[in-house]
Amino acid sequence: MKAIVCTKYGSPEVLEYREIENPNPKEKEILVRVMATAVNSGDVRVRGLLVEGFMKIIMKLVLGFSKPRKPILGTVFSGIVESIGKSVLSFKIGDRVFGMTGFQFGTYAEYLTIGESSTVFLMPENSTFEEAVSLIFGGQTATYFLEKAKIQERKNPKVLVIGSTGSVGTSAVQIANSYGALVSAVCSSRGENLMKELGISNLFLYDKEDFMQTNQRYDIIFDAVGKCDKKKIKTLLNTGGIFKSVEGLDVASETKEQLVFLKNLYEADKLKAVIDKIYSFEEVVEAHRYVDSGRKKGNVILKIGKE
Repeated sequence: MKAIVCTKYGSPEVLEYREIENPNPKEKEILVRVMATAVNSGDVRVRGLLVEGFMKIIMKLVLGFSKPRKPILGTVFSGIVESIGKSVLSFKIGDRVFGMTGFQFGTYAEYLTIGESSTVFLMPENSTFEEAVSLIFGGQTATYFLEKAKIQERKNPKVLVIGSTGSVGTSAVQIANSYGALVSAVCSSRGENLMKELGISNLFLYDKEDFMQTNQRYDIIFDAVGKCDKKKIKTLLNTGGIFKSVEGLDVASETKEQLVFLKNLYEADKLKAVIDKIYSFEEVVEAHRYVDSGRKKGNVILKIGKE
């Protein structure tokens, strides 16, 4: 099969298109023919080891010192079940599935194996493979942090999402909306139309105004890019309010229940797929360059297989 291999840490050019051996599913695993994956902020951070200070050492301990121990990157996928292990009960050949591999990586490939009890589920019935895979990284991350902020226990909470146009931010504003939240968003002027398309009208355009000058106070503030001053931003919280950020040691965990939640939201038209660009598998270097540029809105997709 064809796969993208990360030969060392560095610029997008360290990614090489190679032919490698097909994987075989174990007793409780399924073999998925990957139709689409995504290039997200986590992928470029691993490829370039783009972290500061002591986090660089921690990442090398976890991932590998001179290059990733698991050289096929990518954490999200959508595809078709090609074969199943003899003890698999939850899936059958031909099922259209989506899921996340986490630190096992491996989705930049034509095939992958994953345990049936892992983070994999039937993808939304009304989605394409590209749409389904675009829901996962941002959706699971946003769900994790919003639930940690106890959004599910609050009635019509006031929520501020900072960095609302990336894959995490676009998911966060929509998921918060689904909980009945009164959502405000911080983005640049370039993201204004996208936010309005997602039903968010209360906007702070940071290239035109300082959102810290607002008189509004919030029950939940979620920094979806991890760049704001935590001490300052907490002054905008109501009493009992909670601040959460993607920056720090609290890493979003992925679960099958989150996939079911996202699938149900999408099928109920409460969660839209936000796709900026779609690249072919062979264009992975160009896709990483684009994500590195910081210009993406929503998700960047790699199209791998053909039906």
